[in-house]
Amino acid sequence: MAHLLVVESWVGSMSRLLPRAVREGGHEFTFLTRDLHHYLRSAPEGTAHPLLGARNVITADTNDLDTLLPEVERLHAVFGFDGVISSCDYYLPTVARIAGHLGLPGPGPEAVQNACRKDATRRVLTDAGVPGPRFAVHEEWADLARAAREIGYPLVVKPVDLCAGMYVRRVDDESELAAAVSALADFPLNARGQRRASSVLLEELLTGPEVSVETVSYAGAVHVVGVTDKSVGGAPAFIETGHMFPAGLSSADADAAEQTALGALKALGLTDGVVAHTEIKLTPDGPRVVEVNPRPAGNRITELIRHVTGIDLAAAAVEVALGLAPDLTHRGTGLRSAAVGFLVPEVSGTLDALDDTPLRGAAGVLEVQLAEPGRPVRSAGSNNEYLGHVMVGDPHGQGARALVEALLGELSAGLVIR
Repeated sequence: MAHLLVVESWVGSMSRLLPRAVREGGHEFTFLTRDLHHYLRSAPEGTAHPLLGARNVITADTNDLDTLLPEVERLHAVFGFDGVISSCDYYLPTVARIAGHLGLPGPGPEAVQNACRKDATRRVLTDAGVPGPRFAVHEEWADLARAAREIGYPLVVKPVDLCAGMYVRRVDDESELAAAVSALADFPLNARGQRRASSVLLEELLTGPEVSVETVSYAGAVHVVGVTDKSVGGAPAFIETGHMFPAGLSSADADAAEQTALGALKALGLTDGVVAHTEIKLTPDGPRVVEVNPRPAGNRITELIRHVTGIDLAAAAVEVALGLAPDLTHRGTGLRSAAVGFLVPEVSGTLDALDDTPLRGAAGVLEVQLAEPGRPVRSAGSNNEYLGHVMVGDPHGQGARALVEALLGELSAGLVIR
């Protein structure tokens, strides 16, 4: 039995998947957090809170690395950790630093830091010749306005250090750019109380379908698990409205996406001890890297992959964090594709009604989660405002996306927000 140090996790679907993977792997974990109440305010998905399965729950300032490293060193002397892991984007660099400090398995701290900072990713990939959009990074308004004119409108404004699509916006002119930059400046701390960087990333607007390449790196080799497609809505925001695995691509497009992702992971140095989710835009001029995320895919993609292939990427993340060879064996599941669709609110108010009648007895439904009436609703500006999701599978071919979109359409017809 191995002992994992888990730092600030339980985000989204990983609130179920990561502790389950630890338990099913025959391991145990100690949980480290700066704010236990963050996890107790509301129970995550499932019937039992994941903290009930922890061997220890310890409070420490996970936002202060200078004090944290000596603390985890003392804990390591007592508990003898075999690996360290997190499912929260904001603590991936911290986990890499802890692993390096304790001599535990994992990717290099600089590689993880560069992947988690969108501006650093752009610079590393550009220096390595990995294709991406034209971009600029500045703090001052005059520099941003000038760079925007040089790149050319429309373009994309991004924070360099947020996740879930927060504050990522398309802007078509200077007035929209000013509004987007001002909104970012009014958000100085992220959801975990960490102070944000003041830099703003401007990128050329890429056109074409977007996919993600799911990989597992171990012992210096990167293994491609597959390619997932993505549907996006909510303009001028970029909200993920659904995914399907495997993506309905030609073999040439799938191979091009995979090779581009492999080039990005190699350039960043993410070739050992990491499960990664690399987003690629298939533009008319070829694949371009959107982002590289050094953790398993969120938004139910990890579940889609398990439904189709039997591969558990949460378990693979646990295994590589312990320095173990991941199990990437494809197993027959009876499904050839699986898709998830998210119910995205377009207005704010209170959820009055959400009729789930279309889902009752519907063929192919694997999972449903819908908000309860009475819930406050905010018009979606990121991936954080969903009113629920539906997941379906198709045993015959690539029909999962069409099925889930039809069911979502029927659900939306019964959605009442007042």
